[in-house]
Order: sequence, then C-alpha cells, then structure tokens
Amino acid sequence: MNQTPATTPATLAEKKNQAPVKNTGAATGQGTTSINDGVVAKIAGIALRDVEGVYDLGGGAARAMGALRSAVGQDNNLKQGISVEVGQTQAAVDLSIIVEYPHPIYDVADNARKAVVEAIQSLAGLEVTEVNIEVLDVHVPGDDQDAEQKNDEQESRVK
Repeated sequence: MNQTPATTPATLAEKKNQAPVKNTGAATGQGTTSINDGVVAKIAGIALRDVEGVYDLGGGAARAMGALRSAVGQDNNLKQGISVEVGQTQAAVDLSIIVEYPHPIYDVADNARKAVVEAIQSLAGLEVTEVNIEVLDVHVPGDDQDAEQKNDEQESRVK
C-alpha cells in the first residue's frame, strides 16, 4: 500500500505559520479541559482589584454578605457582583461595580473592561465576547466615616 505520511515537511512548515489553535485534547483522544464559570468569575474579580477607581463589586446585599464573611474570618468573595457564561472557547461577563468618586465613570468602566478581558484571555485562554458593566453607585470617601460614626453613636447609646 502506498500511504503518504500525515506530517510532511511542507505541512509542518504550514502549521508553524498558523495562529495557535486551542486544543482541548478531544480530537487526539487525550481528554478534555473545561473551565467552570466560577473560575472565570474569580479571574475577573482578581483583575478588578487593580483597576483604579473601582471601589467595590456587587450591590448592597452582595457587599453585606462579603462583610459578614470577612467578620467571621473567611476570604472575601472575589466573585460577588460578577456573572459569567463560559462556552467551549468563549466567555461573556457581566459586572456590577461601585466607582470611587471623583474618577470618571466611563474611564473606570473602560479600564475595568480591558483588565477583565486581558486576564481571562491570558489565564483561561478564552475569547471574551463581551463585558457588560453596570455602575450601581459612586462611593464618596467621607460616606464611610459618617456611617461608622453613626454606628458608634448607636452602639454607645445601647450600652
């Protein structure tokens, strides 16, 4: 029988010039790799830590749960305020953020989007099809101090 080899020098040279292709191993019989939505959400949460102007993630209930977890010594939930849909090669992300005053909201959102896309693409190897951002609030630094003072006053009255 006359069989041509599957990898001739010409086909190897052609493959070297091609863009890298994601291979989950399914075609080679070596198995598959799947990435859980929560993993991608956590990658996004970590990426958002370094974005200037992002004060916090999630709405009031998610932040209250995060504060409760911190109070009992558990790690802060990096996935709060982040919703992710992961497919075979793509991911879509929805973020709910609180912007720090006086940072320009659209600049913060653009920087957050870029950071999330870059992190997911480099760490998970997924194409990010969209990052939708909902700005829930603007944090004014003095608001925290006012709220702490009110809580301290209420606690002293109870004692």
